[in-house]
Amino acid sequence: MTQLADKIEYRAFADWIFDGASVLDLGCGDGELLSFLIRKKHVRAQGIELSEQAIVRCVAKGLSVFQQDIDTGLSEYVDNSFDYVILNQTLQQVKKPDFALHEALRVGKKTIVGIPNFAHYKARAEIFFKGRVPVTAALPFQWYNTPNLHFLSLNDFRDYCKKKDIQIENAFVKSGKRQVRFLPNLFGEFGFFLLSRKD
Repeated sequence: MTQLADKIEYRAFADWIFDGASVLDLGCGDGELLSFLIRKKHVRAQGIELSEQAIVRCVAKGLSVFQQDIDTGLSEYVDNSFDYVILNQTLQQVKKPDFALHEALRVGKKTIVGIPNFAHYKARAEIFFKGRVPVTAALPFQWYNTPNLHFLSLNDFRDYCKKKDIQIENAFVKSGKRQVRFLPNLFGEFGFFLLSRKD
């Protein structure tokens, strides 16, 4: 089994995405997810990334990736340009998450969002018992070098979607390499959501 296949959320994404779909990955990093989806689902893939080093690694893998700051929007893309837009571990790092998600939902017929859960019980314990910003396996950064600008729980994200009339079509929560079904906001380290516009 490859390292890519070990990421159980990738398998969930593959279940959500149909064969041959067009996919735009916002904040695609080194292209690991795009490579997986090309191999497993034969998607037509494109990525957007800010880091030059990550883009070089993507290009070395033969991926089509453009350098852009998604906080500036996706004005070069018309509505419904892609079947799926992915924001995996990206939304909490952008300056304007509300705007970024709005753009993703505009450009994609469906949007996949993956976020760390800042209300995971280990994070709660770090704050309660140590009185410090949590550092866990899922949140490995110190307060001074974290790329995360926004701290939200899975319940926060669900509430946000309800308030904004965003449809959650499917969800997957994990801790380590296990899917979490029981009390996901407490025991889940990461949440993944398949979204669409209610209109």
